[in-house]
Amino acid sequence: MKGAALLAALVAAPALAHHVELLPPLQFVPPPPGSYRLHRIMPAPEGRVLDVHGRAARLSQYLHDRITLLGFIYTTCADPDGCPLAYRVFDALKEAIAATPRLRGQVRFVTLSFDPARDTPEAMRRYAGSRVVESDAGLRWYFLTTRSAKELHPLVEGFGQEVTRSGRELSHVLKVFLIDRRGDIREIYSSNFLHPQSVLNDIETLLLEEGRIRLDRP
Repeated sequence: MKGAALLAALVAAPALAHHVELLPPLQFVPPPPGSYRLHRIMPAPEGRVLDVHGRAARLSQYLHDRITLLGFIYTTCADPDGCPLAYRVFDALKEAIAATPRLRGQVRFVTLSFDPARDTPEAMRRYAGSRVVESDAGLRWYFLTTRSAKELHPLVEGFGQEVTRSGRELSHVLKVFLIDRRGDIREIYSSNFLHPQSVLNDIETLLLEEGRIRLDRP
């Protein structure tokens, strides 16, 4: 099934249509999976993170062995074209991947806060809600934060995620990163290009490159 067919299935499912209706329209027609290459942009940076239980780990533990979609957020963000948009896209993608057997077990999501002062592990757990699942063979979605701004800095800097602070308010440009199972960043999405169809096509392109899936051809 090609990316367009995946999106059609996504729109047709009642539980998923709500997500798509809330997304901005796709302004371009993405090429079909496997018809292009995603070049290695750079290795994902390393740093220390905390999960929703406060357990410490290195970020690289969440960036290998599966294709990873990683986005920076802060839980008090109210910009509809910022963190809430990323959340809606991730939700729609999660449902689409769960409905596509060959993609199950191939992808993970990581949502990482850049506001450690307010986004404690407990705050991230509340933000995640029912999306925190201890065991999910289809797709695991991890919600992470850091212990301090000092531990956050190498991650923000390494990913090139610009963040400015005015008093207690944060400002950032939405970026979501597609990372292959070796930990290399292969695509960076801004709000204009962050759409389930384009991301699904890129995920399938990486899986085809690895020989993990085959696409049915007419």
